[in-house]
Amino acid sequence: MFGTQKRSKIRSTDAGISACVVEASVLSETGPHRQSNEDCGRVVQPSGGDQAARKGVLAIVADGMGGHEGGEVASEMATRIVGDTYISSRHKPEDALVEAFQAANREIFDLSRRHTQLAGMGTTCTAVAVVDGVAYSAHVGDSRAYLVRNGQIYRMTEDHSATMQMVKQGLITLAEARTHENRNVILRAVGTHEEIEVATWDVPFTLRPGDRLVLCSDGLHDVLEDSEICRLAAAVRAEAACRQMLTLAVDRKCTDNVTVAVIVVHDAAQINGAGLKATREASSL
Repeated sequence: MFGTQKRSKIRSTDAGISACVVEASVLSETGPHRQSNEDCGRVVQPSGGDQAARKGVLAIVADGMGGHEGGEVASEMATRIVGDTYISSRHKPEDALVEAFQAANREIFDLSRRHTQLAGMGTTCTAVAVVDGVAYSAHVGDSRAYLVRNGQIYRMTEDHSATMQMVKQGLITLAEARTHENRNVILRAVGTHEEIEVATWDVPFTLRPGDRLVLCSDGLHDVLEDSEICRLAAAVRAEAACRQMLTLAVDRKCTDNVTVAVIVVHDAAQINGAGLKATREASSL
């Protein structure tokens, strides 16, 4: 049975994977009701050597706000700066992710102050890095990260939104939050304030062969149930899983842009040189 489980059930001490091959893909779609795409997604992986071993594979999804131009600028800046800063950082993965988010926040905020047409722009941002079979995350806003494992889906991030705050206060249920009039009001974004609070996992967790990590903007999780994300993420390849989810969201006449990234963890011992393609840049259907 599908079900959304609490992330506390995923332990960093789980028996993991000693050597893994990580397959990742990200796709973005403007959607049938939008003229421009204020979402942005990126998958980053160093080409080889010590840096590749230290940095692993990084997936990022961002959903911009602040009008047509501002939203596009903010989300593109976030994915680019987070990716570049994470890769160049000398810190451990979890610290490098926080450093990267703070760098993106500063640059977006400074640019918005210098250009009146970009005033007030900002973006959600969710990133997951997989390094040597261990996952790390940083998160701001209401884009999400999920773990799909053994037919179950685990929501690994908490929305920084008005409705989630109401859920925590016991004012509405999670089911009611999906259709609440304030469901798209977010309380935290990258670039809207000079300082930012970045959410991270208390501890990273060890991945298992077959695990899939799904990152998505609210354009996807607003129209697909968690159980559907779980089922579709189980497609054989990461790109196919992304495309199936985006296609279903568009078929349901989603009213927002849609972006989704999928990371699949394979046991290296079972790949035997299959030549899996590690990364794909964001593109539109």
